[in-house]
Amino acid sequence: MDTAAFRADLGLIPETLDALADAVDAGLPGLDGLPWLDARRVLVLGMGSSRYAADVVGRRYRAAGADVVVELASAELLPPVTPDLAVVAVSATGGSAEVLQAVERFRGTGRLVAVTNRPDSALGRMADAIVPLFAGVEASGVACRTFRATFPVLDEVFGALTGIVPVDRFDAPTLRRAATANAQLLDRSGDWLEPMTGLLAGPTGTWVLAPAERLSSAQQSALMLREVPRRIAFASETGDWSHVDVYLTKTTDYRALVCAGSRWDAPALEWMQLRGSRFASLGAELPGAELVVRYEGDDDERVAVLTETLVGELVAERLLH
Repeated sequence: MDTAAFRADLGLIPETLDALADAVDAGLPGLDGLPWLDARRVLVLGMGSSRYAADVVGRRYRAAGADVVVELASAELLPPVTPDLAVVAVSATGGSAEVLQAVERFRGTGRLVAVTNRPDSALGRMADAIVPLFAGVEASGVACRTFRATFPVLDEVFGALTGIVPVDRFDAPTLRRAATANAQLLDRSGDWLEPMTGLLAGPTGTWVLAPAERLSSAQQSALMLREVPRRIAFASETGDWSHVDVYLTKTTDYRALVCAGSRWDAPALEWMQLRGSRFASLGAELPGAELVVRYEGDDDERVAVLTETLVGELVAERLLH
């Protein structure tokens, strides 16, 4: 990992999203062959950021009636090979050891699809079909642009495999709106980055909350704080927070970033305010927030998913200095 190149990678996010929008409009390579798999079930395998993104897209397809299951590639208990099962392996580098081992049982079945930023990788060579992420080279080695690219690319892959079209896909217009939103946050970071860093960099760690439909935002933000400056950070789903994390507000200097929009925001905020916790809100005004960051399109969950992690990423980069 080259942390010195991380800020430059972040700066390329708007450009990458715009380019990906053009690619989606033109039709992603590899999609043409997927409908012929006639898959009634889809198993998605991934680790880390890839799985975070896959969980979000998979949930949207299940809500539309598709049989899409997202599993950790490191799991030992995986479905058997069957004629109605398509396997989608997601790895930005195409070299994740867990993914490569997991797909061995599906190799040569004619039903293995690789989603990767490196089609010439080991995963690409094992797959029956490859759909590239089109995220460009991440010089830092940190998954930031590939993370965002995974949402629309998997959306296209699942649609081709299942024939189901969920409402509000990660389509090209959404990608262009997200490019604008990311550019706006980057341009205005001088207004909010220093106070946000000071607020979130607590002595006992940082917590990030997000709704289930955007849980990847909390997971990826916390990961960036762990991976880049090596800080203690945790992710919680907002509703589940009241069952698993509320206890720490009583005994720690609790600092949180709340990705707004869950119907369960209010109970979490009530506990934080009652116990003197400090928190910022992202995407909406929340009562008691010391700092609020908004951006164009933050009322669209798809734009939010592709944008709100930039706050955690920029804080992580700032904590390097």
